[in-house]
Amino acid sequence: MSRIFKDPRLLLLIAIAGAVVAGLSADKMNPYYSGVVIDIGIAIILAVSLNLINGHTGQFSLGHAGFMSVGAYVSAMITLALQKSIGPAALPWAFLPALVAGGVVAALAGLLVGVPSLRLKGDYLAIVTLGFGEIIRVIFQNVEAAGAASGLSGIPRLTGLTWTFTLVAVTVYVVGCLVNSTYGRGFIAVHDDEVAASSMGLNPTRYKVTAFVIGAFFAGIAGGLFAHHKTSITPQVFDFMKSFEVVVMVILGGMGRTAGVILAAILLTLAPEFLRAVAEYRMIIYALLIIFMMIARPQGLFNFERKKKPLAH
Repeated sequence: MSRIFKDPRLLLLIAIAGAVVAGLSADKMNPYYSGVVIDIGIAIILAVSLNLINGHTGQFSLGHAGFMSVGAYVSAMITLALQKSIGPAALPWAFLPALVAGGVVAALAGLLVGVPSLRLKGDYLAIVTLGFGEIIRVIFQNVEAAGAASGLSGIPRLTGLTWTFTLVAVTVYVVGCLVNSTYGRGFIAVHDDEVAASSMGLNPTRYKVTAFVIGAFFAGIAGGLFAHHKTSITPQVFDFMKSFEVVVMVILGGMGRTAGVILAAILLTLAPEFLRAVAEYRMIIYALLIIFMMIARPQGLFNFERKKKPLAH
């Protein structure tokens, strides 16, 4: 499994195969199951993009939902404006530019919060990013152009299986290639020891800001997919609990383990659906399952790194 995520050619083949399979099965799948699978794809994009920040670069961001909300609102406002001006017929052609615009604005937001705050470490950085996420949520809650507290509704349903899993594959491919490139070794060096990285001539702040901006871009893409899947969004959707949910996926999958993070995103998205039969106790059981898994596998549920054997004397 780990070899797949280190070989760009294999990733490209998976990208093509995933998009083709998704396109062929889109019309045949039950709408409920199709919606759940799209939710899984969005969760994978969020988890893989946050893993670049928290897992590969060694930061601790709690504001990923803020970047997701920026992408969601920007892309939704673009498609809603186009729907009024040019009609719904041309919207499928405008969907990708709207997603990219949302991602770019989210990346700019990542740059805005990253430059002044990424000189901090650990708990201090977590508090700053958490505060940023809440600031973004409150801004959208008070801006009339964004629907204020009632949010935006009537967003065209443009997100489908093909779009979602093509962008999942692009996210995994870009992050995988970046981490395994020469430049990506700088992320790992900063993660291991910032002082040692600085002594070798690396600029830790530059690498952390780069990871933050790229992670924010893909979080914005996920937000755009989310908005055009649910067709209505409110600021409350992007609160602290959403960021915490993505952080749990990264920790549970194994920090810096792309394959593990993807599996954790799938598991944690499906778990609430399997527990719908006991709806009144669903979130309690879900929370207990997470607690149990974190106690049983603190290094990550899908982190199977082999232990090194002691040297023989």
